[in-house]
Amino acid sequence: ERLLEVAGELEHLMGPGTGLRLVDVLRWPGAVNEAEPNVDEMKLTLLTGLDAALAELVATREREGQRTADLIRQRCMAMRAQVKQVRARRPEVLARWRDKLLNRLSEIPAEADPGRLEQELVLVAQRLDVDEELDRLETHLDEIEAVLERSEPVGRRLDFLMQELNREANTLSSKSADADTTRSAIELKVLIEQIREQIQNIE
Repeated sequence: ERLLEVAGELEHLMGPGTGLRLVDVLRWPGAVNEAEPNVDEMKLTLLTGLDAALAELVATREREGQRTADLIRQRCMAMRAQVKQVRARRPEVLARWRDKLLNRLSEIPAEADPGRLEQELVLVAQRLDVDEELDRLETHLDEIEAVLERSEPVGRRLDFLMQELNREANTLSSKSADADTTRSAIELKVLIEQIREQIQNIE
């Protein structure tokens, strides 16, 4: 506004029709004083803004990390529930297979090859024995809980544990002697895949 006033006064003094414009006044040496930039102040402002942005980034990542850890823990609890169900059904499954074997043995003629019969019994026993798989599943779940408490990057370790869990779930599925155990094995693999998706963003 002051520059407009000055331009008007100059035009009045010089007479009408001079065509003096504000842009002409601005071009005169010394018409506008440009303040020297305060480098220290600019640095301080820049650093303050950078610190605030970094602090917000760290806080955001911590919140996301906590949410991810909570989701992984929920999936681990669901897997523990499936393992517990399989263990609880074991006596019933074994009893059912024992009855099947007894019925089958009663139908085998006396002249049957005892070696072949023994081999068949061993195969059935191996198929029914999933205690090691269940134990290893629980061990891996325990380690996941421990890993989530660490402060250092844990993404690779969690990914490795997912591979181990998936291996045990596959073995459990292949050894399954009943439909319920098969369903539990499938549910375990679904939960493992969900955790894998969660840990893609973990360092």
